[in-house]
Amino acid sequence: MTLDVATRALLEQMAGSGGKPLHEMTPAEARALSAQLGALAGPAPAMARVEEHAVATPDGTVPVRILVPIEPPRGVIVYYHGGGWVIGRIDEFETLARKLAERTSCAVALVEYRLAPEHRYPAAVDDAYAALEWVGNHLKEIAGREVPLIVAGDSAGGNLSAVMALRARDRGGPPLALQVLVYPVTDADFDRPSYTDPENQLILTREAMVWFWDHYAPDAARRREPDASPLRAADLSGLPPAVVLTAEHDVLRDEGEAYAERLREAGVPVDFKRHAGQAHGFFTLLMLPGSERGLQQVVKAVRACLAKQGKRQPAASAG
Repeated sequence: MTLDVATRALLEQMAGSGGKPLHEMTPAEARALSAQLGALAGPAPAMARVEEHAVATPDGTVPVRILVPIEPPRGVIVYYHGGGWVIGRIDEFETLARKLAERTSCAVALVEYRLAPEHRYPAAVDDAYAALEWVGNHLKEIAGREVPLIVAGDSAGGNLSAVMALRARDRGGPPLALQVLVYPVTDADFDRPSYTDPENQLILTREAMVWFWDHYAPDAARRREPDASPLRAADLSGLPPAVVLTAEHDVLRDEGEAYAERLREAGVPVDFKRHAGQAHGFFTLLMLPGSERGLQQVVKAVRACLAKQGKRQPAASAG
């Protein structure tokens, strides 16, 4: 399917601005561009409360912003933003997070993990897990009662979410009810067909992914570690059910779909959809109609997960 009209118009607008390709930018320049796109998110739903926390880590602290919806939370989603581990701040993803909170009836925890190249792999992974453990230990304070815990993220944040599911399994918690992987990075392999297809060199290109990996994990040998490339994990059994979204015109398409298939082969329930006519970034570019379709898939899956968890724990609502 050809690229949808709205995405094509956005790309033409970006091309007309005369900016440099991302892989020719400095990290500071790329972060400025990310902030500009984040400013286009539009109005955000009101929340019952917003909390700012500094979660202790072995290397200092990681900021975590808790967004609690007006409706009593039925779950908590820990959301890791995308940006190739190099760009992006939680402020740029707050509108998306508030929409998720409102429509899933879940509190959402946004994690401001450290970015590369100032903090290279595995700094982001360690921050992500410290935040997950903290949220898992404070579910009652956040939601008013013990509720299911979900990890979610887009692109590099999808990578971190997949890695968190593996870490939680291997380190004995916290228990996860669902993992939501939106066009996730799962492998440092730039020769898959989706990487080399000229029609996929759009918002995210092969050169840009090389640039991101070079900043995040310059040691090529370490890129093969499961904490960097979860597709290379030896065993994917025993992981929580997964929701996987990919975009038809995305260099990351093949590795995301390969991960979904490996999860299925390992006996993990997978809700997978390739979003036709979409490019990388469609989920978080809230002005695009494709974003709403992606959000609908995620919201439906989260609500189904919460309903299933509620049937397993009928006494949970007793407080």
